[in-house]
Amino acid sequence: MEELLTTLDNYLAAGIHIGTLQKTADMKPYIYKVRSDGLYILDIKNTDAHIRSAARFLAKFPKDKVLIVSRRQYGQKPIRDFARITGAVAIAGRFVPGTMTNPRYKGFMEPEVLIVTDPRGDEQALKEASDIGIPTVALCDTDNLASGVDIVIPTNNKGKKALATIYWLLARELLRERGELEEERFPPLEEFLED
Repeated sequence: MEELLTTLDNYLAAGIHIGTLQKTADMKPYIYKVRSDGLYILDIKNTDAHIRSAARFLAKFPKDKVLIVSRRQYGQKPIRDFARITGAVAIAGRFVPGTMTNPRYKGFMEPEVLIVTDPRGDEQALKEASDIGIPTVALCDTDNLASGVDIVIPTNNKGKKALATIYWLLARELLRERGELEEERFPPLEEFLED
């Protein structure tokens, strides 16, 4: 079996495995167990494998044609860091309807792939991606629906440390897939965690 992208301790410390008290049928395959308090726990090995496959997939697209969005507050800094490092385009905060579907909108863009932090919070972006027929990668918690999502990265998509860690790992793995990773110049995880 492949070694994890980071240590198990790093994954656990970030709370990536901590789900919610709800689960959807879409997310059932990614759940490792349910705690005695009813909290669903995600399988870290599964998350790790999905980060790798998402990175392989994203590496096929031109850098500036990767759009990453996060309405969720704790996802906004990590997506800006991800965009800066990988050359993707980030929309942190409100996603304006028509961004991908209305050529008359001054902020109109034509991405070839979309990454969303939360399918519920980033529903408008997900809908527009579906309307124009581009693939999507989504960070999905146990309570998310995965309809309209091509690649699910099962993770806690609400926690600050979890989001920073996932986007740091995805950025690093994406650069590795492109053959552009310079380990000594890649920012440490702490940089993604800073306010």
